Amino acid sequence: MVWKPNVTVAAVVQRDGKFLLVEEETDAGLAFNQPAGHLEAGEALVDAVVREALEETAYHFKPTYLVGIYNWRHPTKDVTYLRFAFAGELRGWEAGRPLDEGIVAARWLTLDEVRATRARHRSPLILRCVEDLVAGKRYPLDLLVHYA
Repeated sequence: MVWKPNVTVAAVVQRDGKFLLVEEETDAGLAFNQPAGHLEAGEALVDAVVREALEETAYHFKPTYLVGIYNWRHPTKDVTYLRFAFAGELRGWEAGRPLDEGIVAARWLTLDEVRATRARHRSPLILRCVEDLVAGKRYPLDLLVHYA
């Protein structure tokens, strides 16, 4: 059997000193995550993060750069995630748009609040991505090439 990581994308959004997270239902209870999800077959990474942000927050997200690429193995599941985290800007919000199943709400948290809720993070990547954004990590989107 060939091993394959789960490829995911995440939107790391900062506005007015706060970060956009989603509060979602998980097997372990309510948890925080960035707007994030799995890459679909044939989908470009940039398109995936735009789609996931809209589905989970009702915000239209425009990625402007890559924050980082993260390889994380879940400590209790036999799953490895390869996460592409994007920063960018919001270009509107669809009031009343239903959010993905399991998403309770989009939440805006300060950096201190993100750190204080660490025990409720879906993975350690949430805080790491926020801290990398704050540290100024930015890579051009043309680093990613998608052949259709």
